[in-house]
Amino acid sequence: MPTLQSLEGGCLCGAVRYRVEGPPIWSGHCHCKDCRRASGAPFVTYAGFALARLHWTKGKPTGFNSSPGVTRSFCGKCGSPLAYEGERWPGEVHIHVGTLDHPEAIRPQAHAYTVHQLSWLKLADGLPQIRIPPSGAKKK
Repeated sequence: MPTLQSLEGGCLCGAVRYRVEGPPIWSGHCHCKDCRRASGAPFVTYAGFALARLHWTKGKPTGFNSSPGVTRSFCGKCGSPLAYEGERWPGEVHIHVGTLDHPEAIRPQAHAYTVHQLSWLKLADGLPQIRIPPSGAKKK
């Protein structure tokens, strides 16, 4: 398994590849409705990195402005979601952990937006559960 000094990943079809350098700033599961819809999954696991530490090594993703101040990047060929950027986190990019070649290298630290958690999903991993963002924060 690689170290957190450099992690690589990409989309399902291989048209887009990336490398992130150094350990993530944070990592966690997002249960918000927007992330669920964008991924087609009950929640999404992200790792946050300084934008300057992300390098697209093959191809370039397509961007979609899913809401004001939010860009979601995905492979224009196979549709794999790859990254999230939002005004709430300037200079930061959130990589979909599942697109890493070795996603097991990232350990999530918490669940966010559990106010939107699906009723049939039971969390038993012992991680902190944040129901809503801090007061005044924009929703992801």
